Amino acid sequence: MTGSARPGPGAVAQVPADGGQDGGVLDQIFGFDHYGELLALAQGSLVAGALLGLVGGLAGVFVVMRDLPFAVHGISELSFAGASVALFLGLNIVVGSIVGSLLAAVAIGLLGVRARDRNSVIGIIMPFGLGLGVLFLSLYKGRAANKFGILTGQIVAVATPQTAWLVGTSAVVLAALATMWRPLTFASADPEVAAARGVPVRALSTAFMLVLGLAVALCVQIVGALLVLSLLVTPAAAAARVTASPVRLPLLSVAFALVSMEGGLLLALGGTVPVSPYVTTISFAIYLGCRLKGTRQARRDLGSPSYAGQAHT
Repeated sequence: MTGSARPGPGAVAQVPADGGQDGGVLDQIFGFDHYGELLALAQGSLVAGALLGLVGGLAGVFVVMRDLPFAVHGISELSFAGASVALFLGLNIVVGSIVGSLLAAVAIGLLGVRARDRNSVIGIIMPFGLGLGVLFLSLYKGRAANKFGILTGQIVAVATPQTAWLVGTSAVVLAALATMWRPLTFASADPEVAAARGVPVRALSTAFMLVLGLAVALCVQIVGALLVLSLLVTPAAAAARVTASPVRLPLLSVAFALVSMEGGLLLALGGTVPVSPYVTTISFAIYLGCRLKGTRQARRDLGSPSYAGQAHT
């Protein structure tokens, strides 16, 4: 996604097979001409997508537990601003995106200790980041596809330097989550009791905000700054509708994120539509299915004899 980066595999399919004549809407969305060749070129993209699904699914568990979806959106706006500045200056966009995300995460973590303060800080950061990003995108005179890709995502080409950044940063995020998983789960579920037991709740909160900043920057590279919630919130929220198990919840969240990410990439390879609509649609469909299943299960539990006996008692 740098200004000089080669177009990804999806860009190859943007040339109509009829020599330039636009096809129908469905042909543009689900065009699979030369799909085998495109799939061979996108092996690195699928690996990167799997890593992002893993990162998004695991980090999303704590985003939902700690009620941080609004923070994800705020961080993504600063990530967008950092990427826009890097694009304008001809620098690595992934690095710019990471710097912007970390600055936002630090600001939210330090200035927004309480939920009310945090939301106020995010409400201030979001328009600033969006305005700054729009400013530098308007000043950028390069390919329009690079501008559009920052907002709505694009397929990462295997030959670009961004792939190495994605893999390395994903490893850092996963290692950090593995290290703090148990105490962070305790602090997220019951912060008062965790603090009384000697868990460093404040330090864990700050550390997780930094990890979340990295995770947001990674997801922005694929689904764009505007739709990053589809990887960092929707899969975990869907999993929470069908299970409360501390083991099954992260497993289901990762599975849903991987299906959304890899399915979106595979569908986007052949069409002219950016990858983000496919990812968001699959993710939303999974959430609807889980919500329906959770509602039906709750109704069955309410009507069961054991529940009625407990209520009577």
